[in-house]
Amino acid sequence: MSDPHFLLTNDDGIDGDGLAALRDELLDLGDVTVVAPADNQSGVGRKRSKYTTRREHEWGYAIGGTPADCVAYGLRGLDTEFDVVVSGCNHGPNMGAYVLGRSGTVGAAMEAAFLGTPALAVSAYHNVEFFTHPPEEYDFSTPARIACDLLADCLATDVFDRVDVLNVNAPCDAADPLLRITHTDGDFDVRVEHSHPDEVDDDIGFEVSDGEELVRLWDKFWPHVEGYANPLPDVDAVRERYPVGSDRRAVLDGEASVSPLSAPREPTHHEKLDAIVEQMNAR
Repeated sequence: MSDPHFLLTNDDGIDGDGLAALRDELLDLGDVTVVAPADNQSGVGRKRSKYTTRREHEWGYAIGGTPADCVAYGLRGLDTEFDVVVSGCNHGPNMGAYVLGRSGTVGAAMEAAFLGTPALAVSAYHNVEFFTHPPEEYDFSTPARIACDLLADCLATDVFDRVDVLNVNAPCDAADPLLRITHTDGDFDVRVEHSHPDEVDDDIGFEVSDGEELVRLWDKFWPHVEGYANPLPDVDAVRERYPVGSDRRAVLDGEASVSPLSAPREPTHHEKLDAIVEQMNAR
């Protein structure tokens, strides 16, 4: 059997430290072609562009678009058959059902799955400081090694016959963390705040016209924190909120979370909905 060929991308940009660490590990498994965004594209989910640009890079190509653009181009624009798409290492964790929908790292993996190629998304976190920012101050070699060891074992079996995407969150400050199969947790909320532009210290990036009111949407990824907090405070206060087996609990416990995902939105069945449709058809 020939060596596998990997398409490597990310959402932090082709010069990202996490991508470089993951490429080094992947080269021990097979051939690697990098097709990654020319600049940071964090938080764009599966957004796609109608037009983009391509620039040659020593590792492959830099695309002037989103991670999903990179995957679409790599899988359909190159004369190469790829065995797996690998996305990461992201500079920070990607866990929870809501965050996975927003993540460019996971969005790239999902784009691959919808195009018929299995994918692995890997994100790094720090046990104490949580978010790995600025990335140049962190070592991404452990998350990259864990992801590639997992990938090698999966390729030796039929895991990808039934799993479209593996979403991995691994600590960068633990030599040999426990791996745990997890499900994505759905805990999420938003707080809305109305403000006058003069009352806001942030650069909001646009002008507020006369007659308009400024609205701030505060994401609550954790029950006790709004937005992003680094380090994440009072971890022990929320630990028990998340059951063992959830991706959030695994990260709070310093483990490497492995969430197997399917790309298609699985249909559900509800008898009351069946009855409503039958009644509407009978009118």
